[in-house]
Amino acid sequence: MTRDLDADYAAAGFGGTLPLGADPAVLVVDVVRAYLDRDSPLYAGVEEAVAATGRLVGAAREHGAPVIFTRVEFGPGGRDGGLFYRKVPALRCFDAGNPLGEFPADPCPAPDETVVVKQYASAFFGTSLAATLTSLRVDTVFIAGLSTSGCVRATAVDALQHGFVPAVVREACGDRDRRPHEAALFDLRAKYAEVVSLRRALDHLSGAPT
Repeated sequence: MTRDLDADYAAAGFGGTLPLGADPAVLVVDVVRAYLDRDSPLYAGVEEAVAATGRLVGAAREHGAPVIFTRVEFGPGGRDGGLFYRKVPALRCFDAGNPLGEFPADPCPAPDETVVVKQYASAFFGTSLAATLTSLRVDTVFIAGLSTSGCVRATAVDALQHGFVPAVVREACGDRDRRPHEAALFDLRAKYAEVVSLRRALDHLSGAPT
């Protein structure tokens, strides 16, 4: 993004700051084998982002912050996927029983961690995620996962709309192309979320000043 673009948005009143809260959670969006298996139609070359997500999850566990994972699963024929399933034929990777919908070895949910199963882009749409975060008294959600321009973006927007500060962790998100990745991060930072470095997220989870 160019300085002129940044200046234009700032002059128009975009790009305010949302302070990170004292009670964060880490939300791992759809880090599953479909994006990591080279034979998958959704393979995206996002191994570095997945490794960064693993570091984020490890820090949350070490410091006692909740970790929540999401994955996509559709019933027979995608009947619960509606127009989304029709619009994106590659979503058949997430038909129930397809191993591409499974989590990789790392990061992978621990037995006591919540897994949200969804059918649409946002992890909040049609799920109990907002109620779960509220019951945990979470005020800030560090969002990582795949893909930046799709489910990460939709989840961050809905986090804001449900009253949770969305902090999208730049290095821990990935997309199949840098252009939609960077465009999504720019738009999120301008309008809906904080976009933070992995280092800042790790420091915040540890209680270090950020």
